[in-house]
Amino acid sequence: MELKEQFEKATSESKSLPDKPSNEVLLQLYSLYKQSTEGDVNTEPPANPFDFVNKAKYQAWTDLKGKTKEEAMQSYINLVEKLKA
Repeated sequence: MELKEQFEKATSESKSLPDKPSNEVLLQLYSLYKQSTEGDVNTEPPANPFDFVNKAKYQAWTDLKGKTKEEAMQSYINLVEKLKA
């Protein structure tokens, strides 16, 4: 199966995991998904200093800067597989 197909399968499987992942893992999934689909962060950071959720999401995505889309897809697939076990 091609990497893109595996990624799309993992994306749909991530919506029906046996247990709800922790917030930390959800941030990992979010940032890997964004890096896989859009590449390096391409938006401004949240302006509201009290918008903790979006600030955390932005920071998690920024931390992946330089990771290729393919590497991010593979990391996402591996994480979902681990969460399914």
